[in-house]
Amino acid sequence: MKILRLDDVEGVPVFGTLVWKPVRRTLGVTAFGINAYTAANAGDEVVEDHDETPLGHEEIYAVVAGHATFTVDGEGVDAPAGTLVFLEDPKQRRHAIAKEAGTTVLAIGGMPGTHEISAWEYIFPSLPARNAEDWDTARQILEDAIAENDHPSIHYHLACVEARAGNRERALDELVYAVEHRPRLLAPAQTEEDFASIRDDPRFPPKESG
Repeated sequence: MKILRLDDVEGVPVFGTLVWKPVRRTLGVTAFGINAYTAANAGDEVVEDHDETPLGHEEIYAVVAGHATFTVDGEGVDAPAGTLVFLEDPKQRRHAIAKEAGTTVLAIGGMPGTHEISAWEYIFPSLPARNAEDWDTARQILEDAIAENDHPSIHYHLACVEARAGNRERALDELVYAVEHRPRLLAPAQTEEDFASIRDDPRFPPKESG
């Protein structure tokens, strides 16, 4: 048995004001995804704007502290502490804003019979180092992640780091690998700011024709 208090899990700043708490990894859960998000201030984002189409996951968002407002496919949902918001359709667009400082949302997701760990669980820990332009630390985090879960999206983000660090050859190698193994990464690569220094290279994956 393991006991964990969310207040004891160190948060990782990821996007904007969003702070992610790696619950699944901390506890070693393998059957489903479970992570927490905490907003420091009222008005901060507490669930990023996204859908679950890539993994096909069902998700439950449990507001365990504070008060949030969800928007699901354009519909507002008032969600004080104790509210569960279940999204059975992976295509539903979801987003949440904290109405109170310290609002915490626990996100639980998975597929019947199996669970594929989201690549973001491996990518998020690299973001603080990347924001600080500490490319060596970010690279190590992503290389360790690939050793555990050789996912194309992690290679894509390693390519971002290498491009920013000025390692042109490796950036291109990682990007080509990522796009070949996950073609949907081709579209975001065309506008990714991190790739500005390598986009003129003939090996850079071209836009899809038509």
